[in-house]
Amino acid sequence: MRKVILFIASSLDGYIARQSGDIDWLFTDQDYGYSEFFASVDTLLMGRKTYEQVLTFGEYPYKGVKSYVFTKNPLFPADSNAEVIREDITEFVEQLRQVDGKNIWLVGGSQLTHALMSQNLVDELILSIHPTILGEGIPLFDNGIISQSLNLTKCQTYDSGLVQLSYDVVH
Repeated sequence: MRKVILFIASSLDGYIARQSGDIDWLFTDQDYGYSEFFASVDTLLMGRKTYEQVLTFGEYPYKGVKSYVFTKNPLFPADSNAEVIREDITEFVEQLRQVDGKNIWLVGGSQLTHALMSQNLVDELILSIHPTILGEGIPLFDNGIISQSLNLTKCQTYDSGLVQLSYDVVH
């Protein structure tokens, strides 16, 4: 069965973006394991707000990888970059995990992460903690997330102060 992996950056105080959705505080000075991770996935899951933010980056950065955008908005338009999913998240992801392929990247955001973690559908977390305190913003984990046990599998430190923590979720 394919693994669903949350690979995401966070500020030290637990925010994945400013309240506006801006991620101008993220380090871009080096790869931080992104290329190796990206080569291990062939499917992306993201919420509508995350997808809309990704589209502001210019050219779609995930070409060649099957992308799914989850939304409850019936007016949200489909485009050539991603398939829009409006059906039950749990059922869709459970079926997707059964299909042959590489790992599945849970890109974010907060609401989709909450939904998948609440249903025990996330297998691994790779968190890149930036040495930045935002003070407010979009939290990595929404209030009300269920308690989860994790096993630390790797801790990588970088000269920039970024720390990357990898965990397996104990199901």
